[in-house]
Amino acid sequence: MEKLFIDTNIAIDLLAERKPFYAYAAQLFSLADSGKISLYISSLCFNDLNYLLSKQHNRSTSRRILIQFKAFVNVLAVDDKIVNLALNSAFSDFEDAIQYYTALENNIPAIISRNLKDYKESSIPVMTAEMYLKLADAE
Repeated sequence: MEKLFIDTNIAIDLLAERKPFYAYAAQLFSLADSGKISLYISSLCFNDLNYLLSKQHNRSTSRRILIQFKAFVNVLAVDDKIVNLALNSAFSDFEDAIQYYTALENNIPAIISRNLKDYKESSIPVMTAEMYLKLADAE
């Protein structure tokens, strides 16, 4: 089963139903739900998602949404090594550096993000959900 690391913005596209990106995020999570792919996300993302959801919803609704979301993803720890790698990297965006090293240290072969420009230093493929879905359809 193919493993994909999901950047925070893809999760937000799904949970906040951001147009026009929601449809691609929903298709990606549908593939995970059907067991065709396995999605991974950093523990850092859950903090960010909780913060953003709490701006739109009350605490119990935010938690319910996150509990439902958790069923679709595997959560990877952000540890001391990952933080050190991110701090000493050439990445201009620290959060993206953490995401990248979380994926890399856990042998996840690709990252799905809408923020491609911040992953210029990546040694693994980084693509949008739309790009991934088009590649998957072509295979």
